[in-house]
Amino acid sequence: MMPELLIGCGSSREKLVFPTPDRGRWTDLVTLDFNSDHGPDVVHDLESLPLPFGDESFDEIHAYEVLEHTGSQGDFRFFFAQFEEFWRLLRPGGFLCGSVPNHESVWAWGDPSHKRVIAIESFMFLDQSEYVAQVGKTAMSDFRFIYSADFRVVYSQVFEHRVFFALEAVKPSRLTPVHS
Repeated sequence: MMPELLIGCGSSREKLVFPTPDRGRWTDLVTLDFNSDHGPDVVHDLESLPLPFGDESFDEIHAYEVLEHTGSQGDFRFFFAQFEEFWRLLRPGGFLCGSVPNHESVWAWGDPSHKRVIAIESFMFLDQSEYVAQVGKTAMSDFRFIYSADFRVVYSQVFEHRVFFALEAVKPSRLTPVHS
């Protein structure tokens, strides 16, 4: 197995989302945080893309209570660039797992360091098959002009004040070009 990456690790090394039953423990954990006081393996700002790793370096990327601290609400360009970067780092069939505050939680906007909310519905915009199924038929906006990565939602659940998720990297991407 390839290493797993825990981004925005802070002082925790706990694994909270298990994409498959056989992945209950870290096998080769690499940690990343912008604060060197937490002792991460790599010190790097998540808003500075690209991240300092090669293509398809990881089986799993985990992000617990960190993505809401990056980007800004409504900055769709950063949103898609960040998830494309995670996709680049994952091997085919690898998993992006994490948690973010639920949009209805007092923590979503109450924490002064939060820059955006990622709702459970946001994940459909990361799945190329959703564009084919919905664009022109629903109110879904078409971001294929800037987003070519592809994730399949394998797990998403609101639990108390948090949204937990696991997204599988679909490679090659199922991007369907938009015709004018």
